[in-house]
Amino acid sequence: MDRPTAVPADIPLMLQTVYADLLDRARSDAFAQAFPADGTFVAKVVRGWRYWYFQASAANGRGQKYVGPETPDLLQQIEAHKAARSYQRDSRSLVAMLVRSGSLPRPLPPIGDIVAALAAAGVFRLRGVLVGTVAYQTYTAMLGVRLPEAMMQTEDIDVAQSAEVSAAVRDATPPMADVLRQVDATFRPVPHVDPGRVVRYTSASGLRVGFLTPNRGRDTEQSRWLQALGTDAQPLRFLDFLIRDPEPAVLLHGAGVLVSVPAPQRYALHKLIIARRRREGDAKQSKDIAQAQALLAALVRRRPHELHAAWAEAFGRGKRWQHLLGEGLGLLHPATRDQVLLTVGAPRAVIPGLDLSIVPGPVGYDDEAQVLRFFVQARSHASSTEGVQCIVEKQVLEGCFGPGPFDRTACLAVFREHREIIAQAARDQYLWQPVAFGHEVVLTRSSLESATAALQGKAAAKH
Repeated sequence: MDRPTAVPADIPLMLQTVYADLLDRARSDAFAQAFPADGTFVAKVVRGWRYWYFQASAANGRGQKYVGPETPDLLQQIEAHKAARSYQRDSRSLVAMLVRSGSLPRPLPPIGDIVAALAAAGVFRLRGVLVGTVAYQTYTAMLGVRLPEAMMQTEDIDVAQSAEVSAAVRDATPPMADVLRQVDATFRPVPHVDPGRVVRYTSASGLRVGFLTPNRGRDTEQSRWLQALGTDAQPLRFLDFLIRDPEPAVLLHGAGVLVSVPAPQRYALHKLIIARRRREGDAKQSKDIAQAQALLAALVRRRPHELHAAWAEAFGRGKRWQHLLGEGLGLLHPATRDQVLLTVGAPRAVIPGLDLSIVPGPVGYDDEAQVLRFFVQARSHASSTEGVQCIVEKQVLEGCFGPGPFDRTACLAVFREHREIIAQAARDQYLWQPVAFGHEVVLTRSSLESATAALQGKAAAKH
């Protein structure tokens, strides 16, 4: 069934500028708070990669904190470290402006408090990534478009980290149970099917905090230990694609909380995949598709090249990925689906089960334009349908089914006689030719000739 679609509205340029300023301030402030002025930065080369650590005096000797892999941006932050200062008061004003004047989304206060505590403990500095709906809330400001707020309600906070990265950073937060109980003393571990392991915590008020890690093998309930975060995590397939190359963002809470979130193009494509792995009719599936559709409608305008690259990576991972991506696209509104396919350069044939059938009813002939018009219905595995107008020029009919010239009566007679060939040509063009905007297929002579040859080959094979 088709879902209504709308192009997300842009937020004012002034608010986009305010958010960019807030992000710069949050990054500087987080860097300054994590690394006090009385320490020094040192570099280490590990397996050919250069990483930076912060060395400061401690009561039992000199301690080191993980900073991150060397990048031009990190080197600039290190250079400016001594001049860094807190922007707490100004940042709170910027957050208030974005929330009150700009009506940008903010988390519920208890969720904001928890994410702030995770950030202060070093979760995002140690390359943890905020995922799920709380991360989705940050994309309105990041992309400069108003995403529907109905898909932003949640009581779940999920953090993902690669187990290999967690072991490699050689730094750690306090145990997660301790971090969470500093915010709400009622937080307790949720029993896991893997005895003695804890991957999720819940509070008396119903808030849930979970930890995830990529799994490249078969689905498993066996947890993995995240050394840097002091907790176990649930392995999930497809998660490595989601959290690769995360981006900084500010959660609009307090003075702004600097977090790492998945790149929005990865988030959207990941939602398409996950939606197809849920049970039909699951409320979470509907939310996944709604978030993916809103984001994709924004990304084709805001980040077409990044969306194309993310699609190419995901599609290149094999047939299982291709099937899930195609099925997910089939759940979108046809207009959004076609915009995505046009952006990534893929045909509609990537959607499993998508097919055309001629709609019963009269076939029209336009005497002025000298074209035959008829309608077909496109239906996918997800039972979504759309009407598509097909057009055949009189000259094309004459060239394929002549000799001509044809008049109105002859064109209509040709359609009735060669209906199967014309339907096959429409199907082939709709599914396999480059996607164009508009629900219209103009049949070509080459497609009709190919359909004729294909059907003749099938007939010969039967005999």
